[in-house]
Amino acid sequence: GHEGVNGQGGFGGFGGQGFSGGGFEDMFGDIFGDIFGGGFGGGSRPRRRGPERGEDIRQTVNISFEEAAFGKKASIKVNRSEECSECHGSGAKPGTSKKTCPTCHGQGEVRTVQRTPFGNIASSRTCSTCGGDGEVLETPCTKCSGKGSVRKVKTIEVDIPAGIDDGQMIKLGGQGEVGSKGGPRGDLLVEVVVSRHPIFQRQDVHIFSTAPISFAQAALGGDVRIKTVDGDVIYTVKPGTKTDTKVRLKGKGVPSLRNPQVRGDHYVTLVIQTPEKLSPEAKEVLRHFDQLTGNTLNQEEPASESKGKAKKKGFMDKLKETFEE
Repeated sequence: GHEGVNGQGGFGGFGGQGFSGGGFEDMFGDIFGDIFGGGFGGGSRPRRRGPERGEDIRQTVNISFEEAAFGKKASIKVNRSEECSECHGSGAKPGTSKKTCPTCHGQGEVRTVQRTPFGNIASSRTCSTCGGDGEVLETPCTKCSGKGSVRKVKTIEVDIPAGIDDGQMIKLGGQGEVGSKGGPRGDLLVEVVVSRHPIFQRQDVHIFSTAPISFAQAALGGDVRIKTVDGDVIYTVKPGTKTDTKVRLKGKGVPSLRNPQVRGDHYVTLVIQTPEKLSPEAKEVLRHFDQLTGNTLNQEEPASESKGKAKKKGFMDKLKETFEE
């Protein structure tokens, strides 16, 4: 405005009449005080480190195909931190206590102040002596060396639900690393690794496999034994069944992870097996069978080809005709 042009206001010494309510320094004091945690005469606030949650632990458990289908209880060994039984997590030797940190004087942080044209700017960093606690140990616990926790191997029971699949995770709350300063434990995350099955393959809640059948079973029909996760079942093959025919065994799949009462299906591909070794009697019977069903082993040549071949004479035939003449 006009006063600024005339030099009677504005930035006169950062404390003139251009800024009401305390002037330029007060305004920037509010801004930088919020950003840098103080300065410009603001009151100091303790920033001691409070309770912290413990870290999570990741573990794997190996189970079979059938165990993944129907679930099981598994025991896993976890190497994790436990509260020290000597100092009960304080880190101090029994009979001693903590004292105020001489570096940060109990604030948990160390502040520095830098003077700038805009005023004093304060910055802070975590105290390296006490690590932000504001207190230090007079005499550390000899069992945990002042950490308040020790490493132990603990056996934990895990309920693996029916229908779980390879690579899925089970979360056990509060079974991870111990927290600091009374903070809660982390979680234990168990990854399930399902071993491959020699016969079965799985897609979601459904199982797929193949089953061999003989030529006689395929042609005449009959009962065949099929392996499932529930054990062997008898399935009746229809007469004239072709190879690669797919059959469905309802409810013989994997239970649903959301609803164990619901199960998928088992799809079986029937494959006709060709015998590699036959006795002479079996070969003769098979030839007779072929004669009755199409004579595919001794098909006669077309008449046109036979006639054409009769016209052709070899060298010996021509020589014989010459001598006869």
